[in-house]
Parts: sequence; structure tokens; C-alpha cells
Amino acid sequence: MRSYVVRGKRYYTKTSSRNHVERGLASWYGRKFHGRRTSSGERYDMHQMTAAHKTLPLPTYARVTNLDNGRSTVVRVNDRGPFVHNRVIDLSYAAAKRLDMVKAGIARVEVRSIDPRDHGGQSPLRVASTDGAAEPAQRAPAERSPDVGIAATSAVAKPQASAPAPVYLQLGAFGSRGNAEQLRDQVLAAVDAPVRVQTARSGFASDPLYAVDPLYKVQVGPLDSERDADTLGRRLAALGIEKPMVVSR
Repeated sequence: MRSYVVRGKRYYTKTSSRNHVERGLASWYGRKFHGRRTSSGERYDMHQMTAAHKTLPLPTYARVTNLDNGRSTVVRVNDRGPFVHNRVIDLSYAAAKRLDMVKAGIARVEVRSIDPRDHGGQSPLRVASTDGAAEPAQRAPAERSPDVGIAATSAVAKPQASAPAPVYLQLGAFGSRGNAEQLRDQVLAAVDAPVRVQTARSGFASDPLYAVDPLYKVQVGPLDSERDADTLGRRLAALGIEKPMVVSR
């Protein structure tokens, strides 16, 4: 399609991905959407190296680099999104894991399109395996598929004596503190748990190439377990809160 409308806003798709470069925030989506049909008609597989983008042609291959840790990988764009302010790409769980951003939920990235003609006609996925795509430091067991934004806490063996990290359900991140506090007050009236607004700076504002205001994260907790957070997330869906994620800070 040359254009499409989501939530009242029209998006115009690009006719070519060649020389496409942009910077912004990346998020990821996982088990909640696993098996659902993507905009390209394929079934979403959270274990494949894919991504969603609002305007790039489907499919497009792109190298995504986490600007906070230098990790990079190649993904195939086969879906539309993310339709969230300030986010430029939504990665599969596998891609987010490779960029070491599963636990944080979001990361500051560069998205650069790949054209096979620039690599001697090789498949972009073959290029990804030969030109230094970073592997994740830890690998989560395949049978433990995390949900959207859930940290793969089983990936690292922790000493038995260590106390478990507190669990929070993050409901959203806003550029406006007022909007965050408005959501906090709305949720406080609906749940029997503490709700806080956390300021996330992550060094974004110090980067002259990508200067943004701090993010204000609305989080419910601490909660007893990720299972409790998942149950609470389903309850909050009735309030129109989409894709909450479990975090430990």
C-alpha cells in the first residue's frame, strides 16, 4: 500500500529502502504476538530476526545498531509499527536479545538499510553472519519464551544466596511528566499496588546527534513475581494499556 491509517494518522510507505538511515528508540514484541499475522502476510515468529517499521517497504533488510553498547544485527522488516511516539522500529525478541535490550525494553538505535547490490549480491542474512553482527552475552533457554518486554531472567545463573530482584510492571514511558502522572493516577484508582513514576535519562540527552528529553516511566510495584505482573497486565488491558512489560528497576 502507498499509505495506510492507524489511530487517525496516515503513514506513507517508501518506494525504496536504499540509503535509508535513521536514529531513534527501538522497542520489541514477543510471545503476545507470536503466531499472529504480520502486515506482510507472514506469521510473526519471535525467534526469527525480524522487525516492524512504519514506512520501509516490505520486506526490507536493515542493520540495527544499539548505540548504547555497540551491538548490531541484521533484521528483515516484515511488519508495520511501532505506533508509539519517538519509536522508530519494533524488533522481534530474537533481535532484541542479540542487541542486549530485552531487559531494558527500549534502546537508542541506528537503523540502516541493506541492499544486496552493496555486498556483491549476497543475501543480507549471509552478510549478517560475516561482517561482525554481535552475539548476545547470554542465551535464554528456548523453552522459556518471555512475553512482551519481559526480562529473560533465566538466562543468567544466579547464586542461591542472592535475593530476587524486585519486579515492576511498566505501563508506559512518556516525554511529558504530566502525562505519566495522569496515567499513574488512573492506575492507582484501579489497582491495589503502589504505582510510581521513574525518570529515565540513560544518557540520551548528552548525545548531540540524538538529543531528547528524559523519559518518565509509569511502573506498578514492587510485585511478588513475574506471574503476578502478567496477571495484573491482563487486568489493565481493560483500561486500554497496551504492551506492558516486566522490569526489575
